[in-house]
Amino acid sequence: MSTAIPPSDRLFAELYADHHGWLNGWLRRKLGNQFDAADLAQDTFLRVLASRNAAAIEEPRKYLATIANGLVVDRFRRLSIEEAWLETLAARPEPLAVSPETRALILETLVAIDRMLDQLDTRAREIFLLAKFEGLTYAAIGKQLGVSVTTVKKHLARALAQCLILSES
Repeated sequence: MSTAIPPSDRLFAELYADHHGWLNGWLRRKLGNQFDAADLAQDTFLRVLASRNAAAIEEPRKYLATIANGLVVDRFRRLSIEEAWLETLAARPEPLAVSPETRALILETLVAIDRMLDQLDTRAREIFLLAKFEGLTYAAIGKQLGVSVTTVKKHLARALAQCLILSES
């Protein structure tokens, strides 16, 4: 029983044996780091292996350097994106811790707004919410509710007047 090595595997093994040391040194000089250089050298040979074209390579060092250089560029691009993301995270403000007093004031204000809205008729409340919280235009509100722009303006004016009256009392 013969376990002959296929020619393509033999050519790849020769390419690896002949040029791995050179490529690793070239990457180490480019990156200034032996560990990243070793990783990228392996990745370069994995790309060659996956392409299954070791037999077609005419200038091995040029070919390997081209692949490795692309991997170096990808690595620096990825590191640049990661660094920008970390800077963005670091620049974000710390989450605010709301004091119990501030929390009570916010809740009290929300309850008062809810009371004001509850005293409006259904149509005026709906128009008020669409205008103030959804940011819709009069025309968009009218279209959504199937009423005229004049009706929207009338109900919104009534709602605002009611809120003003209730806030003063």
